[in-house]
Amino acid sequence: MEPYIILASGSPRRRELLERIGIGYHTLPVAVDETPEPGEGAEMFVLRMALEKARRGYAAAEQQAPALGADTAVVLDGEIFGKPGSEAEAHGMLERLSAQTHRVVTGVALVDDREATRLSVSEVTLREITAEERARYWASGEPVDKAGAYAIQGRGGVFVEHLEGSYTGVMGLPLYETTLLLDKLEIPWRERW
Repeated sequence: MEPYIILASGSPRRRELLERIGIGYHTLPVAVDETPEPGEGAEMFVLRMALEKARRGYAAAEQQAPALGADTAVVLDGEIFGKPGSEAEAHGMLERLSAQTHRVVTGVALVDDREATRLSVSEVTLREITAEERARYWASGEPVDKAGAYAIQGRGGVFVEHLEGSYTGVMGLPLYETTLLLDKLEIPWRERW
């Protein structure tokens, strides 16, 4: 597939989702400081992160192509849950999310000489998760690099009682919002659909 965009991410889930819609891409992971600014809400945080990743990807690319950045956060009671830094942190996140409804916000940005962003907001209700299940889930390795310490598309999907919103947004790249950005910057994707 000839690349149409730079994917400023190393996420296998984001690659898989782009492949689902037939968009060509070249992967160029970028590093950014993913610390929320004081008083920054989750929506502004993920949009800022997505835009920063896309800008860095566009600036670092050897071949000029639009760059796509995305960022996802799990939010409960106004607190942003990122990726767990340890087993104890993952257990704590899952314990707090257990039997609760939380929001998953994903920002998407597309950058060339123009910039465009979109936001996806979903609500996810998890069933009660026992301590034994949390331990087994951590041992599977799946929660390590996932916002909120769970993956809806993997084993963590068994914890999801209800989803209102975008399944692909909870995965980390909302396809509806992404295709709106591709259309806005006139990047063909339907031809390979």
